[in-house]
Amino acid sequence: MRKDIEIPKAESVHIIAVKEWDKDFTQQLWNVYLVNNREDEIDTVLVLSRGKSDDKKTSTLRHGLGNLKPKSSAKVEFIPTEVLGFTNEYLVTFFAENKLFERKFIFEPNSISEENIVEIPVLESEGILAK
Repeated sequence: MRKDIEIPKAESVHIIAVKEWDKDFTQQLWNVYLVNNREDEIDTVLVLSRGKSDDKKTSTLRHGLGNLKPKSSAKVEFIPTEVLGFTNEYLVTFFAENKLFERKFIFEPNSISEENIVEIPVLESEGILAK
């Protein structure tokens, strides 16, 4: 039954936040990316995103990213500054090796900030890794 269904944890995929220049808003904004650091392509990639604080929550958004080649990335969404103080959660599901994989990533409140930036090798830029 349900206990017999195995959904392995997705390894070598990451959710990151990168601060980039936006020409439309003419300012630096935070964008969220999914990084496939695996050696194989991942198929039918879906990302669910939502945020919550003690008294507020955001809408739940669903992003269909299609297939993602190995050692590449895809932009998921822009993250407004108003929700950087929220707990922002991303649930990633995809197919690989003829299996369904899933993994939850979380940005803790106020963790998306200049102080937490690290080097992101696949993107060859700097950003913040979700836990």
